[in-house]
Amino acid sequence: MIGLIRGTVVLVEGSTVLVDTGGVGYEVLVPDSVIGRLIPNSEAILFTRHIIREDANFLCGFLDREDRSVFDLLMEVKGCGPKVCLALIGQVSSNGVISAIVTADAKSLCRATGVGQRLAERIILELRTKVESGRGAAVAIAAAMVPASPDRDLVDALTVLGYRRQEIDLVLPKLDAETSGDARLKQALQLLRKK
Repeated sequence: MIGLIRGTVVLVEGSTVLVDTGGVGYEVLVPDSVIGRLIPNSEAILFTRHIIREDANFLCGFLDREDRSVFDLLMEVKGCGPKVCLALIGQVSSNGVISAIVTADAKSLCRATGVGQRLAERIILELRTKVESGRGAAVAIAAAMVPASPDRDLVDALTVLGYRRQEIDLVLPKLDAETSGDARLKQALQLLRKK
């Protein structure tokens, strides 16, 4: 099982990234939110999941272990194949998915390509108890990724823009407590760009 790839990004094409690991190139499918953050000729570390099917053999890659854990969790749901799971993580964000499951917000899940109302409801039905009780892959994710504060919308917005939760957590305490909404988002973006 291939769990991690470290190497040089050779090519980014569609949702596939080609990573050279010392002479061997791996094609890795990544979420939309990762595409803009992988630059050719730069080093990348991707936490991977090796998918082996009767008719396919491929890698899915993530910048965070948390994203990979959410991917694993979603894969437990019938009808959630790798591409749908990648779409959910890339278009809704991992913490957005967990938040939608906890709050039974099917509409948010439907924002992802390939997710209709019926599948969104199935995801919530099959995973809500698991996430709330902290079983399986969602143990730390539910607690760590669903902020119980007014920063939830800000965190979701920054995640959709491609920033990792670890980066966001570093700048949240530095934000002016008196500002809110768009001003808070602009301030967060300025701090994140300086890193």
